[in-house]
Amino acid sequence: MAKNIQEERFGWIQPIINNELKIVDVLRVCPYSESSVKRWLRAYRKKGYDGLIPQSTRPKTQPNETPIRIKEEVITLRKETKLCAQKLHWRLKKKGLDVSRSTIAKILKEEGLVRRYRMKKVQYKYLRAKRQPGELLEMDVKHVPGPIKGCRYYQYTVIDTASRWRNLEVFDGESTHNAIRMMKIVKAQFPYEIKAIKTDNHATFTNYYVGTNKRSDMTVKRIHALDVWCAEHNIVHYLIDPGKPAQNGTVERSHREDEEKFYQQNTFSSVNDLRSKIRVWNDYYNNLEHCSLDGSTPNEVLFKKVSKVLG
Repeated sequence: MAKNIQEERFGWIQPIINNELKIVDVLRVCPYSESSVKRWLRAYRKKGYDGLIPQSTRPKTQPNETPIRIKEEVITLRKETKLCAQKLHWRLKKKGLDVSRSTIAKILKEEGLVRRYRMKKVQYKYLRAKRQPGELLEMDVKHVPGPIKGCRYYQYTVIDTASRWRNLEVFDGESTHNAIRMMKIVKAQFPYEIKAIKTDNHATFTNYYVGTNKRSDMTVKRIHALDVWCAEHNIVHYLIDPGKPAQNGTVERSHREDEEKFYQQNTFSSVNDLRSKIRVWNDYYNNLEHCSLDGSTPNEVLFKKVSKVLG
């Protein structure tokens, strides 16, 4: 029984070297291919017994290897932005560096800039409805983590599901009044007619499950102030099913980005400091390449379509 690969190889070619057997005879019982046996013979005749030591087949040089300057650019950009390989590909392409997504992913893996272990996710096939800007906007409220000078603040988010363009505002209370204020701000800034909005069932947005009149007929409800405002501006107000936040998935994903890349990486000395930084962050988000937009930014999608309409 051979103790290592070198000894095993020598055992198969030794009868051939000693002229005891021909190659054809050895190949009848040898589990290895003819090319392997001939390669071992050449190595033995050239370097002797040491020539049978297994050698790495990895190429010493690669003519198409990515230049070091590009690798450094990828690594630096990843550390600064935390973007995925696809978004880094789009960002570098705008800088004139056409590096494939797979190459960037390989660089990130070699540098240990991605998770070492990943859970294999079930891939679902979604039928994504094609919408036009303004056809459906999602609105939600995110609690600003921690108090600022002893006060709690709330981030109101409205995002267009077609272009992913969004607006963020910070208020000192979670109320219907602030929800209407938010819609007025968005309506003044958004270049398209807003046809519908979608919210969850919080009392800030609806009284569908609460707020009956104090009378014997408990089915009669007051019309919620946000619904009144929407009706005045010909905007349909949709509600998600109770306990189904995934139906408001666009704004929920947006809030996750806010938590991971804004709130966890910033501190705020005052509410004015928070509002100033959140405006900068929102501008960055609206100018960030999105996978769902095939590498375009929300501003590019939204205002490119506006220019086509006006043109």
